[in-house]
Amino acid sequence: MIESIKRALVIAPHPDDEVLGCGGTIARLTDAGCHVEVAVATRGQPPRFSQEQVDQVLDEARKAHDVLGVTHTHFLNFPAAALDQVPRAELNAGIADVVTSCRPDTLFIPFVADLHFDHGLIFEAAMVAARPLGDAYPRRILAYETVSETNWAAPYLSPPFHPNVFVDIADHLERKIEAFGCFASQVRAFPNERSFETLRALAQVRGSCVSRRAAEAFVSIREVA
Repeated sequence: MIESIKRALVIAPHPDDEVLGCGGTIARLTDAGCHVEVAVATRGQPPRFSQEQVDQVLDEARKAHDVLGVTHTHFLNFPAAALDQVPRAELNAGIADVVTSCRPDTLFIPFVADLHFDHGLIFEAAMVAARPLGDAYPRRILAYETVSETNWAAPYLSPPFHPNVFVDIADHLERKIEAFGCFASQVRAFPNERSFETLRALAQVRGSCVSRRAAEAFVSIREVA
């Protein structure tokens, strides 16, 4: 699968979701010569977030993307933790503009049932943007998992994350860890889920599911061969 991806777009509801969910896959893709862009959908807004906090996180994201080899980052600046207050048409249009400009053959998006409502809204907007109309639409859509979001949804009440695509990141796990380390404002000490230990352990568990030393797991939403 990796060899067939030439242009990929990763849509992150918040800065660091892209690294948590598919940082190893991004690193593997860019090492293989793939064009990878990232769209960070939201930005912190006062008074919930100070300008200093916002600037720090954006700088951290740029550094992390440099580590992973990301070609270009789009900062869409929708309000973080307030996407439910953005008109749906406006959100859909913002995501659609990025998809149109990037022209990805593969789209990575958050899982629909993540606990944070921003994630679900971005999933839906991405699906609208990726509608299979004409010839210019992503042929592959994969939903990634985000620690402290995907696995915290209510059991039996929300769709479970049952991965059916696994990407071997054994040779790229340390790059993922390094990229997450760029988010000094977000890294927490173990046993917090947003820790180096948790990311490494999850990669090892996902890898063991398919007899690999480390992997990232995804749910295939659509693939057109």
